[in-house]
Amino acid sequence: MPVKLSAPDASSLLPINGVTLGYAEAEVRYTNRKDVLVVQLAEGTHVSGVFTQNKFCAAPVIVCKNHLASSGKIRALLVNTGNANAGTGESGLRHADQSCEALSVLLGLNREQILPFSTGVILEPLPIDKIIIGMPAAIANAKADNWLNAAEAIMTTDIVPKGTSRQLMVGGQQVTITGMSKGSGMIHPNMATMLGYVMTDVVISQSALDAIIHYAVNKSFNCITVDGDTSTNDSFILAATNLAGNAEITEDSADFVILRDAITEVAVELAQAIVRDGEGATKFMTIQVEAGKDGRECRKVAYAIAHSSLVKTAFFASDPNLGRILAAIGYADVDDLDVNAISLYLGDVLVAEHGGVAASYKEEQGVAIMSEAEILVRVVLNRGQAEATVWTCDFSYDYVKINADYRS
Repeated sequence: MPVKLSAPDASSLLPINGVTLGYAEAEVRYTNRKDVLVVQLAEGTHVSGVFTQNKFCAAPVIVCKNHLASSGKIRALLVNTGNANAGTGESGLRHADQSCEALSVLLGLNREQILPFSTGVILEPLPIDKIIIGMPAAIANAKADNWLNAAEAIMTTDIVPKGTSRQLMVGGQQVTITGMSKGSGMIHPNMATMLGYVMTDVVISQSALDAIIHYAVNKSFNCITVDGDTSTNDSFILAATNLAGNAEITEDSADFVILRDAITEVAVELAQAIVRDGEGATKFMTIQVEAGKDGRECRKVAYAIAHSSLVKTAFFASDPNLGRILAAIGYADVDDLDVNAISLYLGDVLVAEHGGVAASYKEEQGVAIMSEAEILVRVVLNRGQAEATVWTCDFSYDYVKINADYRS
C-alpha cells in the first residue's frame, strides 16, 4: 500500500475558473476503467510545459512540444492511459496528430491548440479508434469539479489518485491552484514516468509562468526517484486561465515569489505522492545532503544513495546495513571527497563519522529508525554550504512482481 498516502476527497480539489475536465471509459487496454481525459481551457489561458529528457521520447511529447512552440494558444489537453504511444515511429506521430485533429473538430478548435499525452505500455500501436470513440463522452461529462475523476483517469500502476489544491491572496484577489499527477514506476529525473498538471486562475504573463514552471519542477519532480529509469513520456504542464481578476503578475511583481512558492508547494506534494505510491513501496525516504561545495555534487551523492538497489532493499528489510550507504557515497563521483570528514545520520542518530561507525551508535537505534514508514537519511559532507534533497522509496518483493506482470 502507498506510504502514508490516501486518495484526496473530491471536495478538497478546488475548481479552477476556466477549466473543465471530462473522462471516458474507452477500453484502451482494460475494461471498466477511466482511461481517456479531456481538459478544456478558457480562451486566453497561458500554458507552459516541460518534458522528458529521454532521447527515445514518445510521439505525444514531440507533438506537445511542436504545438506549444507553434500555437501559443492551447485550449485543450487530451490524455490516454493504457498505451504510451512510444517506440511507435511515424505511425505513432500520425496517431498523435489524428487524436488532436479529432478532438479539435469536436471542440471547434485548431489541431495545434490541443496537447496530447499518453501513458502506459511502450512499443505497442496506439488504439486510436478507441480514443476517438471515447472523446464525445469525455466532452459530455466535463465539469469544473471533476478533478478526482480526472486524477483517476490518468492512473496506470498507481494505487491511489493524486491531487491537491491551495488558495492564496495575490494582488488583493483570491487565487486558486489545483493539480494532479500520476506515476508509480519508471521514476527518475529528468523528469519521471509521470504526468503532472497544475492549473490556476491567476492573471500572469507567459514569461513569468515559464519562469515558475522551471523553478517548481527543479524543486519537485526533478527531486524524486523510484527505480532510476527515465521514462519516454514524462510531461508536466502549468496553465493559468488569467481569470482571477488580479493585476498581471510578472517576474518583477511583488507577489511573484509568493505565487511561485505556492505553485512549487503543490508540485512538491504531487511529486512526493508519486514516491509514496511507488510500485511496491513500504518506506518513504528523504535523502538530504548538506555542506557540499555545490548543489551538483550534493545531488550526485543523494542520487547515488537513492538509486542503490542494495540500499533500497536494506530499507525494505529494516536492516541497518549502513555500509551500503557509505559505499554509495563513495562511488558518487565527487572529486576530492574526504570520506573522513563525512557524517552520516539516520534521523537524528549519528551512525558514521571519521570514516567509520560512530562510537555512540548502537545497531538497535538503526533498526528502530529503519522500521518506520518515513525515514530521513542525512549526509553532511563538511566541505561547503550547498545542499540538496531527493525523495525515494524502498524496493520490495512487490516491485518485482508488479513489473514482471505489467503487460499481463
